[in-house]
Amino acid sequence: MSHALPSTRSEPRAALDADAVRAAYRRWAGVYDTVFGGISAFGRRRAVEAVNHLPGNHVLEVGVGTGLALPHYFRSKRITGIDLSADMLDRAHDRVRANGLSHVEQLLEMDAEATTFPDASFDVAVAMFVASVVPNPRRLLQEMRRVVRPGGHILTVNHFAAERGPRWWVERALAPASRALGWHPDFSMESLFSAEDRAMAEVSSVPPLGLFTLVRLPN
Repeated sequence: MSHALPSTRSEPRAALDADAVRAAYRRWAGVYDTVFGGISAFGRRRAVEAVNHLPGNHVLEVGVGTGLALPHYFRSKRITGIDLSADMLDRAHDRVRANGLSHVEQLLEMDAEATTFPDASFDVAVAMFVASVVPNPRRLLQEMRRVVRPGGHILTVNHFAAERGPRWWVERALAPASRALGWHPDFSMESLFSAEDRAMAEVSSVPPLGLFTLVRLPN
């Protein structure tokens, strides 16, 4: 089930800088699949399933990380993956070789907020658990719009901060550790989406316990 994005009272959070992101994922790279792979699996599979059933074969995965999602794309899709972390990309390359993932065309070290791709290079761009990591989420979304053709699709799956309740308190208690974690526990929807975006978007809750949200925007 999908519907327009609700508004939220949370304020956008301060930006993480690129060096903090690189440092965090250098620490996490060796254990990322074990620590985060399980809890993020539902969101990744849901996002890839959505990509697989959208028109167009040229797909950009932003923040490809260790390549956890790569085996799940239809082989008819031609995948380009980018990531800021060379350590994570090393593991993604290993995954592609080990699994013979011939549909993965490129894995590139690149800043998601300032890619080198020409305009309208892809049919679909998908960012999984990336928006709360990049220094400037709105710039990320703007860049995804630039590299996706008109009529294409932009997808994100991410954790967004609760508006109230026990989770609200936990997320804000963890917020000072953002640099060490490499992501913002209290990341708000307004940090990524404008009011116009929210009016056009389709959103669905993702297990476990609705902790993550899948959003699809037409380009």
